[in-house]
Amino acid sequence: MNDAVVTSAIAGFVLGGSLIVAIGAQNAFILRQGLVRSHVFIVCLIAALCDALLIVAGIAGLGAIVAGSPFLIGAVTLGGAAFLFAYAVLAIRRAMAPQALQADGRSIGSFWAAVTTCLALTFLNPHVYLDTVLLIGGLSGQYQGTARLAFGAGAVTASFVWFFSLGYGARLLAPVFERPVAWRVLDLLIAAIMALLAVGLLLRFLRS
Repeated sequence: MNDAVVTSAIAGFVLGGSLIVAIGAQNAFILRQGLVRSHVFIVCLIAALCDALLIVAGIAGLGAIVAGSPFLIGAVTLGGAAFLFAYAVLAIRRAMAPQALQADGRSIGSFWAAVTTCLALTFLNPHVYLDTVLLIGGLSGQYQGTARLAFGAGAVTASFVWFFSLGYGARLLAPVFERPVAWRVLDLLIAAIMALLAVGLLLRFLRS
């Protein structure tokens, strides 16, 4: 495995991971299911597979289109940098007024109720399409061939790692993320990562 492929995979993992850990209804639902140990595997699997499906769709569709046009590569690179800077600013704002991730201890009782709730929280969230299809899919156009596949694989891996860590580590993570200071630290870290990624995209654009 050459250095370009490894670097692309790491870039995809870092970007995907930074996008997915933001506090939200989906994360709160999986944390809640993990706390009461109810249908943990299936909800984690569904959330991760849905992310993977959207990431693959973005890379195969939008990513392929972008890769064939130098103009679109430049536009997506600049647009992605602007989005990441904006995301960093939002993370800093969240850090200034952090909230705890609340899980009230109640689970979705039946198997099918848990499945449908997880699907609804995923596909009815407009941000998931912006993060996976548009941003990850679009930015994958900077890479060619195996490197683009590695970028997508890194983002998909981040989803699986996060959701299963959250679901099965819920009892360990819950006391931590019930403290607003934990989210402050996490959001500041996310802001720093996003800003660094944005700078990297700008440097890539200038070099090209």
